[in-house]
Amino acid sequence: KYAVSSLSMKLVILYIIGYVLYFVRPEIFNYLVLDMTALLNGQFWRVITWLLVPPEVGGNLFFVAIMLYFYYSIGVSLERVWGDYKYNVYIFLGIFLTILSAFCWMIFLRLSGLSGIELATLSKYGASYFSTYYINMSIFMAFALTFPEAQVYLFFVLPIKVKYLGWVDAGFLVLSMITG
Repeated sequence: KYAVSSLSMKLVILYIIGYVLYFVRPEIFNYLVLDMTALLNGQFWRVITWLLVPPEVGGNLFFVAIMLYFYYSIGVSLERVWGDYKYNVYIFLGIFLTILSAFCWMIFLRLSGLSGIELATLSKYGASYFSTYYINMSIFMAFALTFPEAQVYLFFVLPIKVKYLGWVDAGFLVLSMITG
């Protein structure tokens, strides 16, 4: 009874607001990202506003619409199978762990003994990685594990099973961990 119903729709609405902000005033993203140094200096809104920053900021509105529809459809599928409460725990745990990892990154930078300029540069660089990208990728991985035989159509023509896309996604995540 404490779960947020239709959480996927609410996340997509947040992304739509983020895309509108990007197309209208892209410089505002500097004040929305999860920068823990700025947050601890009094910019408390960053705890929530980083959720407005969409996973991929691009100029192709057709691709954006397809991506938002895809995130919505897989999120709704997971909500129906898992139930609202479990899906909420999954999403909110991802949000909490992203904030916690940003805080740990800031502590690591502070303890590393870097100069003020280096610290500010790495803090801004790290803030770009603390986004909803990995939460969305985890939603896709959960969908691939829950519905491995589901098919999506690449370029609206070529049917591909989601389990294969999940393996490709896992490969990219491992590659980014190695090279990152």
